[in-house]
Amino acid sequence: MSRHRVTLIVNGRSEILEVESNKSLADALRDDLALTGTHLGCEHGVCGACTILLDGEAIRGCLVLAVQAEGANVTTIEGISPTSGLSPLQDAFRRHHALQCGFCTPGMVLTLHALLLRNPHADEAAIREAISGNLCRCTGYLPIVDAAQEMASVGNNLHIQKIPLTES
Repeated sequence: MSRHRVTLIVNGRSEILEVESNKSLADALRDDLALTGTHLGCEHGVCGACTILLDGEAIRGCLVLAVQAEGANVTTIEGISPTSGLSPLQDAFRRHHALQCGFCTPGMVLTLHALLLRNPHADEAAIREAISGNLCRCTGYLPIVDAAQEMASVGNNLHIQKIPLTES
């Protein structure tokens, strides 16, 4: 298998990876950069566990090859999480008991993060539509919707962690 050099901005930091042509972006994040908050579930784009932000849009990391992301800005759950504690959206998940096993949580949080950035006062229908592609087997979705509605009621207040650009 041929290897390719890929340059990305991951969580605000320039990264250069040497990847095989068939390696998914999710696998590259996990294996090459140790960003294990990006979970792998179905690996067919159905479950949403591997959701990341690619140039600000929520996408399935298992469906994008790392080589396709050349020059892109990638944000993982680690990139929106403060150094200590929780982001406001993560804290809303905690307060509303919107996680149980936690496997779907990073994908859910990033999906809702992207929604609330483009639609800070998203209504319940928009929230439900946004997470309709993310599967959760534990919560029944209501607490997740409640957490997102709380954030939307205050105009999101996401406070994205700003990580200075540095060479790796």
